[in-house]
Amino acid sequence: MQLRTGPLATRDGTLIFRETITLGSTRRKFTPEYKAEAVQFVVSSGKPIAEVARNLGIVEGTLGNWVAKARENGEAKEPELDVSERAELQRLRKENQQLKMERDFLKKATAFFASQNQ
Repeated sequence: MQLRTGPLATRDGTLIFRETITLGSTRRKFTPEYKAEAVQFVVSSGKPIAEVARNLGIVEGTLGNWVAKARENGEAKEPELDVSERAELQRLRKENQQLKMERDFLKKATAFFASQNQ
């Protein structure tokens, strides 16, 4: 189905041109197998959804929806962490906690010194 519209004249005499719009012809259909493979590639590769979507030539939001749905349904199996990855995760969590404490302290110190200068 196509909608065609011509130029419209406004009160001040300028013309506004409308384009021809073709409805329903740009939507692509993907097989369930293709979706499952794309989701599994995202999960197993560890690459960002945006990068995988670009490589596959699909819209980032579409692939993101597939991944979210698969995770929600328990279909996307995350790879298990090995010993070194678990150790790194634990170290990063501890470091993150320390940085949050330092940030909170600096916020309070900044507020204190700002109130002293007024």
